[in-house]
Amino acid sequence: MTRSGRAGKPILRLTTLHIDKEAHKFSAAHYTIFSATERERLHGHNYSVSARIVAPMGDNGFAADYNVYKRRIAAVCDSLDEYLLLAGESPHQDIVDEGDNYRVNFNGEDMRFLKADTQVLPIRNATVEEFSYYLLRQLLRASAGDELEELEVAVASGPGQRASAIWTRT
Repeated sequence: MTRSGRAGKPILRLTTLHIDKEAHKFSAAHYTIFSATERERLHGHNYSVSARIVAPMGDNGFAADYNVYKRRIAAVCDSLDEYLLLAGESPHQDIVDEGDNYRVNFNGEDMRFLKADTQVLPIRNATVEEFSYYLLRQLLRASAGDELEELEVAVASGPGQRASAIWTRT
């Protein structure tokens, strides 16, 4: 992991792994809230997810096991696939659990969604920016104990349009 540099100081060898597999995707419905009175219409995207992992090089020539991270990313994507994603922490809408349904009130609109088709996420808005932070937190939870220096997760809602969130060891 280290070798001696000038004056005998150890050098930490960091490696960056990039995981950008076509299989790392999820399809979901959402609407973005612009203000207390304006939101998009309900619609969907085919989202893709990629990750950048910075980790120390091990004595065996590996920094991290690609297969482990590919499985973790796939599991997070699978957990969101084919759901309506609601922003559970939005200050502009109220979400009420009504048995088999969620009742959502936004600016006087009363919408009902089947709970079986819906996930209420701990995010403020249903945007790629918020989705990237949500997925980053999920991957960090799954990676607890790994020797990571940095983890970046990007979520794209289509070609040329993505956002990413970064965690750095402090």
